[in-house]
Order: sequence, then structure tokens, then C-alpha cells
Amino acid sequence: MSENDAAARGRFSARDDAADQPAKPGMSEQTLLEQMGGISGLAYSAVPIVVFVVVSSFTSLMPAIWAAIGVAVAIAVFRMVRKEPLQPAISGVIGVAVCSFIAYRSGETKGFFLLGIWTSLIYGGVFLLSVVARWPLVGVAWSALNGLGMSWRKQRRAMAGYDIATLAWTAVFAAKYLVQQYFYMQDETGWLAAARIVMGYPLTALALLVTVWAIRRAKKVAEVEAAPA
Repeated sequence: MSENDAAARGRFSARDDAADQPAKPGMSEQTLLEQMGGISGLAYSAVPIVVFVVVSSFTSLMPAIWAAIGVAVAIAVFRMVRKEPLQPAISGVIGVAVCSFIAYRSGETKGFFLLGIWTSLIYGGVFLLSVVARWPLVGVAWSALNGLGMSWRKQRRAMAGYDIATLAWTAVFAAKYLVQQYFYMQDETGWLAAARIVMGYPLTALALLVTVWAIRRAKKVAEVEAAPA
């Protein structure tokens, strides 16, 4: 065997060994916390809410509105200076502005939370209806975003996994609505803010875990279906 043949065989052998090795976790996929914005994302979303409640408790509605909007804009500028993704920064400002407008129109501090309450109700209803209609939204969204088609609807186990994931999101939105609506009706603005913050990321993280499980389950089912008999 010549030296060139030996070298070529060594290169192909090394390439095959590298391909057979599993990818290390975290190299090709972000963690769930990173996808949700990380610890800083949680803090960024909570600060305007806390500022609004604190300022409103010591002054009145309008100073609280301007304080919340000012803090949201300051956070957005800070994130842009740090060259963080622009979309979450802009979304944060728009969200606080809309909530502030609703509070202004209602004339009550608790009106700041109405958008989140009713959004949870609508989202929960949409997710539930998608399961009833046998088009679970988690499966539909994942397939549409990745161009996978809808063949999984004919695979019972894959369909069941996407049903469970979609119902998990339904439960998250239902819990947010019921708890926050209760505090809203009781005029407990402080508890309403606490529920908004505490029920945000933890419940979303749980629903994301179920979603990841469902996606992996559907992938395995598809691989088994595609394998030769």
C-alpha cells in the first residue's frame, strides 16, 4: 500500500468516526431557558410590571403608566446597545404601551393586566379547539415551520403526542386566565402582578418540555414508519 493510499484511508476513517459520534447536547440546540430569553429575559419582562405596581401604590395611575413605559423604553435601548435581538426589545415596549393604554381607558390600575388575561383565554380556547378538531396546534405549527407535511396525522402515536402537548399549552393558558381573573375581580393588583410574573416562565417552560417530548416522539414514529419491513 502506498503512502498516499494509507493517508487517504486514514482521513476517511477519521471522518466516519466523527460522523458516528453523537452531537454533544447544547452544541446544536439552545437550552429552553435560552430560547425564552434567559434569566435576563425574565428580569426584563418583570421590571415594567413591578415599576407600574409600585409607582401606582404610592402615587396614581398616570405616573405609574409613564414610569412603566419609560422603564420599558430604557430596557429596550439597553438591549439594543448590548446588541441583543431587536424583536424582543420592541415587543416589550409595544406590550407595555398597549397595557398602559388599556389601563388609561379603564381608569383603573388593574386594567394594566386585562390584555394578558383575555389573551390567555383566547389562546387557551384556540389550542383546545384545535385538539377537538383533530388538528393539534403544536403539530400543525411545528410541521408548517419546518416544511414536514401533515402525514403525522395518520400516525396514532404521533397524533397522541401532539394532542398531549397542545393540551399542555391549553392548561397553561387556562391556569393563567383563572388565577389572574380571580385577582382582577378581587381588585388585588399586587397579587395580580405577582401571578403575572410567577406564572409566566415556569409554566411556559413546562409546556415547552412537553412540546419537545411530543416532537421527538413524532420523529421516532416517522422513522419507524419509514423503515423497511
